[in-house]
Amino acid sequence: MNEIEIIKNLCLLRKLQFTDHALKSAVERNINIENDIIPALSSGEIIEEYSDDYPYKSYLILGKNNEDKCLHIVCAIGEDILWIITEYYPI
Repeated sequence: MNEIEIIKNLCLLRKLQFTDHALKSAVERNINIENDIIPALSSGEIIEEYSDDYPYKSYLILGKNNEDKCLHIVCAIGEDILWIITEYYPI
């Protein structure tokens, strides 16, 4: 299974862990987990990898929310969990 398949599978299983930053930025940016993040991860593609990130390599995902609006999500795979680092609407 490649990285995007793992990301989508962990999302489907709701094995998500949000950093404090991700939760704070979601509130500030009016981004909802069920209507924005889950659909964007489920439909998304990896557009960038950050191999040097610690403790896990991270990925920039481009996906669409329930309103067909593009969303960027930075996430990492570790300990059989998808770590959500931040999310934002691209300009």
